[in-house]
Amino acid sequence: MSVLMTLYVKGDPKRLEQYASEHRDKMAEIADRGKAAGAISHRFYGSDDDGSILVIDEWDSPESFQRFFESDTDIPQLMQEVGVTSEPRFTFHRKLETHDEF
Repeated sequence: MSVLMTLYVKGDPKRLEQYASEHRDKMAEIADRGKAAGAISHRFYGSDDDGSILVIDEWDSPESFQRFFESDTDIPQLMQEVGVTSEPRFTFHRKLETHDEF
């Protein structure tokens, strides 16, 4: 069963959008490597109010994400470029069977 992974950091959402716009090929390469490693879906969200960036991914397992995140050499550079000032905080969530999905 897949897991939802959330990653939270302090950083500049506007710089992330600018970086992504200027480095579309690099962003696509990272995404392709993530898919090959077990990523099912991936999204960035940002809050200009508190200067935070939230990543919400679905992965085949927590271990797949951790291996990918720890081994991909472009991610630390990306984090530096977009002004990340905190250690990433990861959380993994499993889907609950509550019978009220829509």
